[in-house]
Amino acid sequence: MEKRNFENILVVRTDRIGDVVLTTPALEALRKAYPRAKISIMVAPTTKDIVDGNPFLDEVIVYDKRGVDKGFLNFWRFVFKLRKKHFDLAINYHLKSRTNVMLFHAGIPHRIGFKSEKFGFLLTEQYPDPRINGEKHETEYCLDLLRHIGIDCRSFNLWVSVSPVSEGWVDHTFKEHGILPTDKLIAVHPGASCISKRWPPERFAEVADRLAEKYHAKIVLIGSDDNQLIAREVLISMKQPVADITGKTTVSHLISVLKRCTLLISNDSGPVHLAVGVKTPVISIFGRNQAGLSPARWRPLGFLDIALHKDVGCKVCLAHLCELNFKCLKSISVDHVLEAADEIFNKSKR
Repeated sequence: MEKRNFENILVVRTDRIGDVVLTTPALEALRKAYPRAKISIMVAPTTKDIVDGNPFLDEVIVYDKRGVDKGFLNFWRFVFKLRKKHFDLAINYHLKSRTNVMLFHAGIPHRIGFKSEKFGFLLTEQYPDPRINGEKHETEYCLDLLRHIGIDCRSFNLWVSVSPVSEGWVDHTFKEHGILPTDKLIAVHPGASCISKRWPPERFAEVADRLAEKYHAKIVLIGSDDNQLIAREVLISMKQPVADITGKTTVSHLISVLKRCTLLISNDSGPVHLAVGVKTPVISIFGRNQAGLSPARWRPLGFLDIALHKDVGCKVCLAHLCELNFKCLKSISVDHVLEAADEIFNKSKR
């Protein structure tokens, strides 16, 4: 498809933290291709902090399907709000029935996305969806959709917003926990969306203890409110002091916390990509041997970052119904993570 003249563009990415962060290179590519266009993004309330203030955007639209936009009448109220904005192109990265119906009834003349069985016929252009094969990184898949419409995409960086208000919150919170600006600070994130992606909490605790002792580092435990029980398991197993701010941070707070850290150790989850966005080195731990969930697609993209994954021979991943007691995760030892941390710290000195 040849590049067309679009003046009012809507990007739809109403899914999770990592998905939104990994779409930001596409926003930069769009801005370079259409420097005079109005570019908006539609996101969920939980990810608004990531893109607020993004220099490549003119507007952030929040779609709150569990709040103010919940229900039949509010859905149509939101659709009519979109219709009044007179978008001429919609790029839909989150292919749900709801978003495809929404964009169609908003009267947007050009609606593109990957091929989908979820009302995908309501898009004006559908392209083959290779993402389940996991042969490329998610950022490249996002850029590929733009290439389909004639946009020349080169390499771009991840971009996350850093709020001055959240920077002040971190100053205050760290002071309460005795964390100084000069401290080597290591963040530990033991949570993940599924048990099949969670490295054992006691191993996170041992890694944190040993790194704190070896590098005279301070440890900060992070995670959403849903991670409270997992965080407690880590705390019970730890011997070194730890600042536990699990469930106490917004996404904006978390960005500012990660910006101050020397290293993040995490399961494969959203905070990994937030850390990359603020140039904090990451060790990301992967479990499931499934192409669409592999490090090839979801690894952290920083120069020093390390993704740890062990293929234990599973032909089909049963996820949370695993019959091998999550052997893939347990094959990653404490020493594997410690060696990765040593490698990152040694390289960062050069």
